[in-house]
Amino acid sequence: MSTQLSDTVALLRDLIAFPTISEVSNLDMIAYLAHRLESHGARVDIFHDEIGHKANLFATIGPDDVDGGIVLSGHSDVVPVAEQDWASDPFELIEHDGHLYGRGTCDMKGFIAAACAMAPIFAEKVRDRPVHFAFTYDEEVGCFGAQALVDSLKKRGIRPGVAIIGEPTSMRIIEGHKGCYEYTTHFCGLAGHGSHPARGVNAVEYAVRYVNRLLELKESLRFRAPADSRFEPPWTTINTGSIRGGVAHNVIASNATIEWEMRPVTLADAEFVKEDMRRYCEEVLLPRMCGVHPEASITTEVIGEVDGLEPAEINEAKDIMMELTGRNGAELVPFGTEAGIFQQYGMSAVVCGPGSIDQAHKPDEYVALDQLQQCLDMLGRLGDKLAA
Repeated sequence: MSTQLSDTVALLRDLIAFPTISEVSNLDMIAYLAHRLESHGARVDIFHDEIGHKANLFATIGPDDVDGGIVLSGHSDVVPVAEQDWASDPFELIEHDGHLYGRGTCDMKGFIAAACAMAPIFAEKVRDRPVHFAFTYDEEVGCFGAQALVDSLKKRGIRPGVAIIGEPTSMRIIEGHKGCYEYTTHFCGLAGHGSHPARGVNAVEYAVRYVNRLLELKESLRFRAPADSRFEPPWTTINTGSIRGGVAHNVIASNATIEWEMRPVTLADAEFVKEDMRRYCEEVLLPRMCGVHPEASITTEVIGEVDGLEPAEINEAKDIMMELTGRNGAELVPFGTEAGIFQQYGMSAVVCGPGSIDQAHKPDEYVALDQLQQCLDMLGRLGDKLAA
């Protein structure tokens, strides 16, 4: 086992011991990583959330005040283990048969450990172009940490040029994925006796009309698919996840709720759907509802709006990763990442990291040792490139 791989495994063992499921704080893990990176000469900034319960870490090795740096990005949070049947303690790293088991080993503390294990190598070699480490919170529940981090970078005038997001791709280069926009829409009407429907505002009925509009948009989006779209399906999709409301057969429903999502191929599609639904509510549904009950309302709660990673004809991140990995092309994936958030900030971005998404979120999650070694080899070549 190489020195870097041995260091990565030891570091990963420590990281797995932090049970950073999304509902708890990640501050201890962030403090640990900050100490490790500072010990190798990195300049570290920690950005807390509004209540000080969680934090992003942004660290730099290389020249100060230089735009165009390369970001190595990973999220610190992991999904819950409740009601999963694990063969061992999910927060204790177990090595068996060339696999490292534990919650977060592939999604995505393995990449974080590899990146941090390479910090002393970067400190020796990096000269003209900085390497940044970006470790975020709450990716698994809406990519809130990455959105906050980009805001922090904007305020400080820090503008990296390339982002490598180390989600588990079996070290394949990923240049695109759809976005994920999730909403809960609430309808507030007026209750009444079912025998006098005109005297009430039936929230369920208006929710059904709202869903019908979503279904119309769902069909029209098929014709907006880019001619060269490589996604499957190639168009933006809409899904109605649930609809709830009402209390009894003979009572006009005063409240209803719809949970729905869309997976946009392009940012323009997302804006198209949002604007259409806004106008439909303001110009069609609400006038009818308020005509009977002026206090009737429709409100949409944003659960999360995560930008997709749009394939770009010119993509320095892809070019760099093809050079570092020896691969000849890049692919698309159906799952979402933080990459689109960095892309919207102006960086070229790709997703590439150790482990398989097939192991993520499952009991007995693991990353293979040979995958970590491939990642370390790639990062080593990155260090050589930045030393040239």
